[in-house]
Amino acid sequence: MLENNTPAVAMDDLTAYYERKLAARDKTIDVLKRRIAREAMHSHATPFAILEQNVGLEKVVARKTLELENERHALEKALTELRLTQAQLLQAQKMESIGQLAAGIAHEINTPTQYVSDNVGFVKTATVSLLNLLDSALMLAEVAREKMADEPAVAQFDAELKHTKLAFLRSQIPSAIDESLEGLTRIAKIVSAMKEFSHPSKGEKEFINVSEVINTTITVARNEWKYVAELDTDFEDDLPQLPCLRDMIAQAILNLVVNAAHAIADTIQEGVREKGHILVSAVRKGEYIEIRVKDDGSGIPAGIRGRIFDPFFTTKAVGKGTGQGLAIVYSTVVDKHNGQIRCESEEGVGTTFIMQLPIHCHKEENSACK
Repeated sequence: MLENNTPAVAMDDLTAYYERKLAARDKTIDVLKRRIAREAMHSHATPFAILEQNVGLEKVVARKTLELENERHALEKALTELRLTQAQLLQAQKMESIGQLAAGIAHEINTPTQYVSDNVGFVKTATVSLLNLLDSALMLAEVAREKMADEPAVAQFDAELKHTKLAFLRSQIPSAIDESLEGLTRIAKIVSAMKEFSHPSKGEKEFINVSEVINTTITVARNEWKYVAELDTDFEDDLPQLPCLRDMIAQAILNLVVNAAHAIADTIQEGVREKGHILVSAVRKGEYIEIRVKDDGSGIPAGIRGRIFDPFFTTKAVGKGTGQGLAIVYSTVVDKHNGQIRCESEEGVGTTFIMQLPIHCHKEENSACK
């Protein structure tokens, strides 16, 4: 497998190189076949000698054909891995660019959100004081109305009081402020999740809190699932820290959550089924942390379950799927973290993806494991 820092141009050159080698092997087989035919036509040997010669040549051709077929399979495998590595490299570069942009936007949003939140919080506190003052003013107005009923100021006050619909304002202002604070808190949470999700690991493993990473990822992916599913989480208490490439694990969880949302979206029917359900859970299983993403979508047909992790395999329409999502998940879990991933599915019932990531890693991998 090639390193992720291989330039995209080099990837294209290697792809072309492997394709040329495959074409050359096909030509070699054709040349051998033509040679047998040519020698058989021009040979003046006895029929038995010709037969013996042909048998010998056929053995050579069979052996060469087997060798070439084995080499073809090896080249095709290398070409597939090369294309996947190239796709992963492009995906990583894209994610890095998006991450940098998202982090910058998050920082820009965070500052005004913070002072707007502070100001709304101040308005809420001040409103309580003003409403208390208003109650005192109303009591004073009641006394003045009894003693100075003919005063123009009292009449003007009563007119303004009637016009302002005080009872309505008293009931709506506090709830409006609380809703504003709730909205600002949600914005702050999204901004924080964007900053956390876009933080690059730079190829170094670090110890992470699995629950926090899952919650952050779910927040970032909210727009993908909120219209089609209710999403719940279930985390075992006191989960150990997990040594991993933080951004890659977050991306893998994101891919599985989005995959679950798309599977549910295919089953939504207005008036029949408005929303599905996604459950993301994390527990310790021996020396692994097991993360499950379960949906009640359409399920995966038995005939293609063995291919879902293959690079570029997709059942989606052209332009709607690249076939890289689950392949990247597999590469992240198995190749990058020495973990395991499997899928349990039943058509018409739903699908569960199970990731198992080792709690311990080799000390020589990097400083996070020491």
